[in-house]
Amino acid sequence: MNSDNSRPDLLIERYNANERTIHWITALSFILLALSGLALFHPAMFWLSALFGGGQWMRILHPFIGLVMFSAFSCLAMRYWRHNLIELSDIQWLLRILQILQNRDEGLPEGARYNGGQKMLFWTLLPCMIALLLSGIVIWRRYFSAYFAIDVLRFAALVHSLVAFVLILAIMVHIYAGIWIDGTLGAMLHGYVTPGWARKHHPRWFRSVIKSQHLK
Repeated sequence: MNSDNSRPDLLIERYNANERTIHWITALSFILLALSGLALFHPAMFWLSALFGGGQWMRILHPFIGLVMFSAFSCLAMRYWRHNLIELSDIQWLLRILQILQNRDEGLPEGARYNGGQKMLFWTLLPCMIALLLSGIVIWRRYFSAYFAIDVLRFAALVHSLVAFVLILAIMVHIYAGIWIDGTLGAMLHGYVTPGWARKHHPRWFRSVIKSQHLK
């Protein structure tokens, strides 16, 4: 463990309590939706419905949990979209992804609050969330599906399944990266990172934080 973690005065706030709460609501909702979605997708996975009190309760809860996830993610998206605008340095960062995976940091473009990989994840999640919401409303039997033709329902179900698959893969990459890069997961658990972590992974953001602290 980095010795800086024992000195709160030496740490830099990455996420406040409100941001972390919304993130974990989104994460928990995603896990519940992934489990219930897999159970609904294929009979071989239907045993997962027991986690929700059976098939009937699972079918009732799944769309409502989806609304919770979309609402929580929307809060994060509105807060962070400006930090995720793609810059030339992000494209250069992505072009050197093999170098990054080999843990070779020399010559990499300096990262702002989020690097090219994190921005690519954001712009993958955003359309996926919107597509899941819209297709989910169409196939929501209790309230909306009766208003659509069978061909529309089938298309919406296909879109829902494909987009959910993309979302699951994207979140798996997100989880792996959070574990792989030491200190990243801790930032979302307790909200703080060490100056060394910030300087190494997001130097432009680090300098802006230091500058703002000096101006106070």
